[in-house]
Amino acid sequence: MELKIKINYKQILQLVQQLPKRDREQLSVVLQSEIEADKSAKSLQEIILNAPTWTEADFRAYNEARGHINQSRIA
Repeated sequence: MELKIKINYKQILQLVQQLPKRDREQLSVVLQSEIEADKSAKSLQEIILNAPTWTEADFRAYNEARGHINQSRIA
C-alpha cells in the first residue's frame, strides 16, 4: 500500500514546528547526516572524474614491468 500526500514547504515547516523539541533535534540530526552523505558522494564522484588517467604508452609500460616482475618470481 502506498500513500502520497501533496504538501508544500510551509506546511512541512508548520508540522515540524509542532514536534516536541527532542523529535526536532532527532530530525535535525537525520537531515544533517543525509546532507553530509550527499556531499561526500558528490566529492568522491568529483575525485574519480578528475583523477589522472594513464596514456596508452603508460599502460603498456606498466604491463611490461609487471610481466618482468612476474617472470622473476620464484615459483
